[in-house]
Amino acid sequence: MTKPVMIFLAILLVLLQYRLWLSHDGLPSLLRLHHQVEKQRLDNEKLTERNQVLAAEVQDLKSGLDALEERARSELGMIREGETFFHVIEEQDEQK
Repeated sequence: MTKPVMIFLAILLVLLQYRLWLSHDGLPSLLRLHHQVEKQRLDNEKLTERNQVLAAEVQDLKSGLDALEERARSELGMIREGETFFHVIEEQDEQK
């Protein structure tokens, strides 16, 4: 009587191990999910850092005129009254 029970338990153990290691919802799926979670965590960290930079920039634009003036100069090409704007164009070497 003990031998058939042992054989049944051995077969059951093999079947359970198969499901754990090789089935679509076993260990390979778990490893894929861990990889996806890690990738999403890194993406979230990058986006959080970007949001902090943007929030600091918004706060700077709201509170001070220096940042606003710098942005007007760099992005819009504006100058102050009484200033002279010089646009320097560098020559390109034509080697043929």
